[in-house]
Amino acid sequence: MSRKVAVLGAGSWGTALSLVLADNDHKVVLWSHRKEQVEEINQTRENPKYLQAEIPMNIHATNDIQKAIQDCDYIVIVVPTKAIREVARLIKPFLTNDVTIVHASKGIEPGTFKRVSEMIHEELQDYSYENLVVLSGPSHAEEVARRDPTTVTVSSVNVKRAKLIQDLFINENFRVYTSDDMVGIELGGALKNIIALGTGISDGLGYGDNAKAALITRGLAEIARLATSLGANPLTFLGLPGVGDLVVTCTSTHSRNWRAGHLLGQGKQLDDVLNEMGMVVEGVRTTKAAYELAKQQNIDMPITTGIYQLLFEGKSPEEIAEHLMIRSRKSELEGFAKLLEMPN
Repeated sequence: MSRKVAVLGAGSWGTALSLVLADNDHKVVLWSHRKEQVEEINQTRENPKYLQAEIPMNIHATNDIQKAIQDCDYIVIVVPTKAIREVARLIKPFLTNDVTIVHASKGIEPGTFKRVSEMIHEELQDYSYENLVVLSGPSHAEEVARRDPTTVTVSSVNVKRAKLIQDLFINENFRVYTSDDMVGIELGGALKNIIALGTGISDGLGYGDNAKAALITRGLAEIARLATSLGANPLTFLGLPGVGDLVVTCTSTHSRNWRAGHLLGQGKQLDDVLNEMGMVVEGVRTTKAAYELAKQQNIDMPITTGIYQLLFEGKSPEEIAEHLMIRSRKSELEGFAKLLEMPN
């Protein structure tokens, strides 16, 4: 059955998800706050700054958010985490509880340490948290646009809502699983960007696959330690939003976080890297939030701490790498203790 879906955010990932929905014969309204981008999409059927793909006629772009969500069945929010609250406030006057909101943004808010769903709910106080769904997993927008096989996970505290979103997106190219671990899904998606910065830095320094494998593996342990301290299911991190998303983000040149880390590893300064990237690098903002949250939770996160020191305290990539290698001796399974605990 065809549905009307508003996709809020016309970057690479928002555009790619719009293509999935259009392939499923849904009517898609793609919202951007930039009028010139909207005009380009509608006139040329392309969004070249963000994604190289032909945009079908059942996707219509608009910069009028009221028109975007009017009479829609679903709202998909795909904006940088720093814009989440602003977008939630924009839709609040026009929102009803019968609409399901899906977010596909990955980050943690510095200062409050809120997950994206918590930020949305805090702004939409009259909107039920049970109607929120998160979509996450190993999914480069460029490959989704090519219709390469992709798998993701959707999660909600309301299983029925998660299954609705599974049905909305799933097709022969885009497989969707469900989960009831919203905390784990959101934190896995956010924290893996920090480790991707790390693998990019490692590659920028000229280190090989050994170092990258170590960062991914030990990074997974860090993610699990922090996330389970906040209530996540440890088994989530053995799945798509854990190992899956971590591997794809840490090993691909499609990854903005890897690319930013690569430039940092080559000795470039953070401000210059962000200017050169031209798009939001979520891992930078998330590193600050995760570093502060780990201290609050008394969780050991040496990789995150090192990347924080590089980004915000002026330490060099070489100093960070040396410090990680000469840390006190540990048992390997000590770092994975939370992953080995079966939930009740």
